Amino acid sequence: MSTLPTPAVMHRPEASVQAPPLHYPLGEQLPAAGSVIEVAPGIFWLRMGLPFALNHINLWLLRDRLPHPTQAGVMQEGWTAVDCGIDNPATREAWLQVEQAVLQGLPILRVLATHMHPDHMGLAHWLCERWQAPLWISTSEYQSAMLACSGQSNFGGDATVQFFAAHGWNKADELAVVKSRVGYYPSMVPKIPPTYVRLMAGAPVKIGERTWQCISGFGHSPEHMALHDAQNQVLISGDMLLPSISTNVSVYAMEPDSNPLQLFLDSLDKMAHLPDETLILPSHGRPFKGAASRIAQLRAHHDERLNELLEACSQQAHSAHDALPLIFRRALDVHQTTFAMGEAVAHLNLLWLAGRLVRHRSADGIYRFSTAQS
Repeated sequence: MSTLPTPAVMHRPEASVQAPPLHYPLGEQLPAAGSVIEVAPGIFWLRMGLPFALNHINLWLLRDRLPHPTQAGVMQEGWTAVDCGIDNPATREAWLQVEQAVLQGLPILRVLATHMHPDHMGLAHWLCERWQAPLWISTSEYQSAMLACSGQSNFGGDATVQFFAAHGWNKADELAVVKSRVGYYPSMVPKIPPTYVRLMAGAPVKIGERTWQCISGFGHSPEHMALHDAQNQVLISGDMLLPSISTNVSVYAMEPDSNPLQLFLDSLDKMAHLPDETLILPSHGRPFKGAASRIAQLRAHHDERLNELLEACSQQAHSAHDALPLIFRRALDVHQTTFAMGEAVAHLNLLWLAGRLVRHRSADGIYRFSTAQS
């Protein structure tokens, strides 16, 4: 698992998965700091740094045209920014470089956030204020961001400590670190724009000459929105479809009996119809083609982990903490363990809610999962 700004990615699918290889039409090209690569007409790729092991996020600038806010009957040329990076001095400076070198003197007309995680949402307030631009985001993501920004998040605090302890993580010194992370989200997302425009599943969004359809995704975040331009075969996938690392899917203290992994796998079905020629613009990694292959790899990866858990739980009952070495074959620090625990519970909850495992809470207060026969 990587050290991440958000619960963004956790696994690498196994090399044994048999699926046609992905195609990277831009090869090894990456946009330099403060510059862009045009990946399709009117769509520009920015790459912003992150101060974590996952050291970048891909952002997208789309040429746009919207009615002028104060001049009736006048259309205003400009840009839509899709996602924006965390709020820190380096990201602000990078956006100022983009403003000088890329925007061609045109304003950002709106900021569209695929979801509320800090690397996607952190600087939205600054960009919206700087350009007097509205934020476009789904309602669940907006409300979750408001809660997290006020300190009521899933990333730390007493409730998160109690949740992890109930799933077998009981090292006091490590849980003290988790408790202190109550300010983790607002440290990177200090403010939320006070108003927003709602994105909804299936709704069209006209950006410049292109019409995009919103595709909702669940499991990684409350109501993630990808954007699909079917006419030109382009998908801005956010964190729902990444080329070489798989999206973090976690259970959190606020919804301890949830089934996010099933929601995530179901959400992949919404992208399974995409033609192989569809250019997929992910939030991490390089633009690629081969949606069906990637979805097959992700499904095989999770199936393998679920089968390993079933086998282990048929031998003896496991807590989520017991299961960590089965899912993550490397040492984890405390920060990484917080995300790993959420993923372990997600896998176990899927099997439990499907009736393939039973869950019981022992006298020590820890939930353990087993097969009926074990």
